[in-house]
Amino acid sequence: MKTNKLKIALFIGMIGMISFTSCKKKDDKIKTDVETSVQSGTWRITKFVDSGSDETSNFTGYNFTFNSSGVLNANNGTNNYDGTWSISDSSSDDDSQDDLDFNINFSLTNDFEDLVDDWDFVSQADTKIELKDVSGGSGETDYLTFEKN
Repeated sequence: MKTNKLKIALFIGMIGMISFTSCKKKDDKIKTDVETSVQSGTWRITKFVDSGSDETSNFTGYNFTFNSSGVLNANNGTNNYDGTWSISDSSSDDDSQDDLDFNINFSLTNDFEDLVDDWDFVSQADTKIELKDVSGGSGETDYLTFEKN
């Protein structure tokens, strides 16, 4: 009887390890694909909804460049802002461990501070990245979409 329980426990453990490894490989591929894609060319924000309010127009005319060094540049020909970007695995209690985050940081006190967050992926393609974030305070969902120029 103990032998059967041990076999079942080992089998369940192996399935768990295979699932974790499979998810990790999938996340690694998505991370690499997105990093390669965003570092090519310039991008624009085509949707930014903050706490239910459409604030997309705050970023009209800005081109975003995601450099391989982790620098994120936003430029509209007059204003030039630098921040940082990265993609990471989230291990917080409110996300699954295999959840990828698209991290944006600007040390500014203008509209760009609203972009600062660890965004969750909704979808990603070579020319469009859709992100969302559920606010910790109000529980509202914010949306951010970048499209390639």
